[in-house]
Amino acid sequence: MDIFRRLKQFYWPDRKYLFGSIFFLILASGITIVYPVVLQLTIDKAIIARDLSLVPVLSLGFVLIMVFKGISSYFSQYWGDMFGVSAVYRLRQAIYKKLQFLPYHYYDNAKTGDLMSRLTADVEGFRFFLSQGFTQIINFIVLVGFSLVLMFYYSWELALVTLAMTPFLCVTVFRFDRRVHPAFRQIRISLAGMNTRVQENISGMSTIKSLGREDFEINQFSDSNNTYQNRNLVTAGIWAKYFPLMELIGDISVVILLALGSYFVMIGRIEPGELVAFFSLVWYIMDPLMNLGFMVNTFSQSKASGERLLQVLDEKIDIKSPEQPYEKERLEGHVVFNDVSLTYPNESKPALKHISFEAKPGSVIGLMGATGAGKSSITQLIGRFYEASSGDILIDDHSIKSYKLEDLRKNTGFVFQENFLFSSTIRDNIAYGRPNATIEEVVRAAKRAEAHEFIKKLPDGYETVLGERGMGLSGGQKQRISIARALLINPGILILDDATSAVDMRTEGLIQKAFKELMKGRTTFIIAHRISSLQKADEILVLKNGVIKERGTHEELLRLGGMYRHVYDIQYKDRGMIEQQRAYEGGR
Repeated sequence: MDIFRRLKQFYWPDRKYLFGSIFFLILASGITIVYPVVLQLTIDKAIIARDLSLVPVLSLGFVLIMVFKGISSYFSQYWGDMFGVSAVYRLRQAIYKKLQFLPYHYYDNAKTGDLMSRLTADVEGFRFFLSQGFTQIINFIVLVGFSLVLMFYYSWELALVTLAMTPFLCVTVFRFDRRVHPAFRQIRISLAGMNTRVQENISGMSTIKSLGREDFEINQFSDSNNTYQNRNLVTAGIWAKYFPLMELIGDISVVILLALGSYFVMIGRIEPGELVAFFSLVWYIMDPLMNLGFMVNTFSQSKASGERLLQVLDEKIDIKSPEQPYEKERLEGHVVFNDVSLTYPNESKPALKHISFEAKPGSVIGLMGATGAGKSSITQLIGRFYEASSGDILIDDHSIKSYKLEDLRKNTGFVFQENFLFSSTIRDNIAYGRPNATIEEVVRAAKRAEAHEFIKKLPDGYETVLGERGMGLSGGQKQRISIARALLINPGILILDDATSAVDMRTEGLIQKAFKELMKGRTTFIIAHRISSLQKADEILVLKNGVIKERGTHEELLRLGGMYRHVYDIQYKDRGMIEQQRAYEGGR
């Protein structure tokens, strides 16, 4: 019950619905117990005694009882569902909110399909128990309790025999629970894995088709589907083993009670109608006891779901805003790294080692190096997506830890190497960081990013709705929309992580021209592999294995004759060969 205790904050505020549902459930259960009494009176007082005048009275009473039970059952069911739905609304909101604030390193290993499964299947599994499970338990207690009282009234001997058989049923149910709960946990895990496979398949469909890997993906999904099937079959086997055993125990109890009850009727200890009523009450006990397996099943599923939900809720948010943040409306962009090192969570090898540099307001810092050299790590530290392992980072003479996260990131414009566009209009995507921006401001940002011309040619212009992840646009077009999105927030610090990697040389030239004007008054970090993107930088940092190997301007690094010069020679040698080839083909 520890899982339900820890999740109490989400369902206990709606306890009025639970108590209302329980009240009407008790009322409905109490009315149910009247059925055998009416049956007993009909047999003993009307049929055997041949008093037909009681039949209309008993019939009317029976109809009224059914009406009251129907009304009570309605309110019990409705308020029970209200309790579950209201509670999981709050729970789903809390999990979604937690996902928004979890650190970057959580998503380094998290799988989208698994998280979606927790927000849907696991939340629904928990909801079903809140809506049905609690009331089923109360119904079990009330129905069994009322039935036992009436059974002892009819025949204490038969009641004791009934009680003597119940421990066998209870032990079977307990053993069933011990086996079925781990089985349901495995089902939840395999379902999450299958959802992840489907999500990755759909997201990577262009790659799959371009490499002709459809058969491979089918086999991969078949493996996940097979695992899910097998784990369901294991659970079905547990059910198939224990439920017939529970039914057998119930049937044996009925046979014993039938023999003993018949004997009591023959010797006149109880009346025939009382025996019939007693047997009805026996099933009011046996059915709930056998359905105890279903209740345990529901409880086990909800418990497994609760465990997975708590795994998200218990995740530590280790990058937070300070309690008393330093407030500044707009950052000037004076960035200083003082002996900064970074080791990513769950990694042993440092990504950055003793990085120190200063970027004055309005300056342009170029970052260059091979993949994994640490370029993106530096810019991610500026936005506090990760926390430095040692050293300190200052912005405008204050540690970045002193700023409110929201303010820090709103003052830092990012254009990532891989850009994400939402399934919304182009206008909404550009204005995502400033939702109250006017259409004029959106258009102005698009023009600066060289995106306006292709946007106005689209069927609905800025109101064109994009497909998932920007489907329908080229890589260069998506890149320019992302650049416009960053420019619209007018940040003090601009970070371009290979921002022109997906555009052609002509478009790159246009964007660089626009950037030359836009970079005035703001500190810009440019991560690029093309020398042409870094030539105008005030300082270029060349990284290798997390260490700054070379630093200086474009001319200084060329004179140094090191790594930068080597890359320069390769790129411009290739460019010269291409130009010669074009000239040759033109001469032909």
